Amino acid sequence: MSDFRKRYIVIKKNRDFSFLFKRGESIVTYAFVCYVKERRGSANRLGIVTGKKVGNAVKRNRARRVIREAFRLFDPMLKEKTQKRYDFVFVARGKTPSQKSTQILSLMKKNLLSKLP
Repeated sequence: MSDFRKRYIVIKKNRDFSFLFKRGESIVTYAFVCYVKERRGSANRLGIVTGKKVGNAVKRNRARRVIREAFRLFDPMLKEKTQKRYDFVFVARGKTPSQKSTQILSLMKKNLLSKLP
């Protein structure tokens, strides 16, 4: 059996998204916009938003998959750096579906690790 378990919780409620959009710190790149807020808890939370401007359903799903995979690799690095836990909401942009998850991961490392509150 595999030892797989999720290391983050998925944000699903509209009030959580709205709270992060209003009160979270935003970090903008060419591939995504990330809203971050520190939280109390044992795990990081992740929410992904893909609007219709990203493209058709196939492109929107690819954008979500790419961001989710990059965050899966980014989460252990974040836990090594700090003991704090955060809520993340990633908003996909038009270039997200055409990127590889390694490119998104390097953007996360470059922009998020240095700018986290």
